[in-house]
Amino acid sequence: MTDAELRTVAMQWRSSGWPAAVVEVVAARGSVPRDVGTRMLVSLEDVLGTIGGGHLELQAIRAARDLVASGGPAQESQVALGPALGQCCGGVVGLRWSLLAEMDPAAWPAPAARFSLQLYGAGHVGRAIARLLADIPCQVQWIDQREDEFPPGPLPLHIERVCTEPVQAEVASAAPGAFYLVLTHSHELDMNISRAILQRGDFGFFGLIGSQTKRARFEHRLAERGVAAETLARMVCPIGLTGIPGKEPEVIAVAVVAQLLLQAGGARP
Repeated sequence: MTDAELRTVAMQWRSSGWPAAVVEVVAARGSVPRDVGTRMLVSLEDVLGTIGGGHLELQAIRAARDLVASGGPAQESQVALGPALGQCCGGVVGLRWSLLAEMDPAAWPAPAARFSLQLYGAGHVGRAIARLLADIPCQVQWIDQREDEFPPGPLPLHIERVCTEPVQAEVASAAPGAFYLVLTHSHELDMNISRAILQRGDFGFFGLIGSQTKRARFEHRLAERGVAAETLARMVCPIGLTGIPGKEPEVIAVAVVAQLLLQAGGARP
């Protein structure tokens, strides 16, 4: 469950008067399973979200249900994740338990987006990538000129469907440092989008689907069109972390999203 989904459910429960408690990570030191700001929603029957699992979470759920049953005041505790708890993380987690009725879920800050992405192409790989990104805090413009290629139904709020032509014109709308993935149905369209991205030059990550042969052909044509060699060297093609075998769209999507997360975290993909 995403943070946005948890907030929505919390607002619904609160407005209906459903008895529940919120468990929040308010401090973290050392090796811990979740970051400060992580929340879990606990009623006498249900648990939504997670603060990291294991004995820490089991104890937190019991304490939350005791709070719901007693209606008592908010509580805080520092929990050491050592052998006594049956977890070997070695860090210390600060938890706060609060009754949902005494909170305003609408005021919970949204998690920071890990990256802003323009995803070009709504084919098999594009759809698989979008499914993975549905549960990751990021901002996505999903762009294709073919309306019928997008999946039916609503998308998560952080994924915007953009059906336009020419699609390469959307490159100009991205913020500096944005990520780009280009995986359309047409090599010529891939070329036009790639040229627009490389001519901007201020991308945080640019991945182009294809083989080493495709990369060599694109590099030759783009160099003829005036793209500098140092800018071309930043183009990632093929895309996806190496060492993950398989060409199924879902496997490629896992390798590509992992690559995006590494890049967003400052690691070299």
